[in-house]
Amino acid sequence: MARPREFDESAVLDAAAQCFWDRGYQATSMRDLAENTGITGASLYNAFGDKRSLYRRVLDHYVERSFGDRVKRFEGHLPPREAIDAFFREIVETSLNDAQRKGCMLVNSALEVAPHDPEFQRAIAKVLVRVEDFFRRCVQAAQCAGTISSAQSAEDLGRLLLGVFLAIRVLARVRPERVLLEGLIKPITALLDGSAPAKSPLRNKRVTRSH
Repeated sequence: MARPREFDESAVLDAAAQCFWDRGYQATSMRDLAENTGITGASLYNAFGDKRSLYRRVLDHYVERSFGDRVKRFEGHLPPREAIDAFFREIVETSLNDAQRKGCMLVNSALEVAPHDPEFQRAIAKVLVRVEDFFRRCVQAAQCAGTISSAQSAEDLGRLLLGVFLAIRVLARVRPERVLLEGLIKPITALLDGSAPAKSPLRNKRVTRSH
């Protein structure tokens, strides 16, 4: 009969996530992980496998605790347009409250790990498709309800909202400024509402060439 694990798996994954955040995937060793989680290296390996396997478990855990949790709280519990607004409000606040500027583990993984690991690339791509699908579903439902303009397709708007989400999470690591992050959302709100974008001060101005 197998002995029950003598640790809280969720707490261990959270501690491992913090370790990966502090050092990055490449610079983190199994010894670092053992020290951070308070579990011996052998026990950690027996429970989760090697560093790569543990990182995959940590990433899956993170995605469900962050994106998965937001979808459960917003989709179906709020009107679809409000679900989009609530999603971005929370992303901005989460980014601004990230004192260590550790960023989003999913986005960090897309930049650090995915380019060098085809399996991780596919796994991360699937999560990003889930994010895009969430936005598309919300847009489609809101267009049917008349709360989002139908001038653009739900598919295109879903992709655009995915891009804004990624931009916020990346920019927040180096410029965690409310005006900047909320400024990324304002033009999208106007687009969803079907509002005409403000004219650029450079439009209709004659360009003077220097000779």
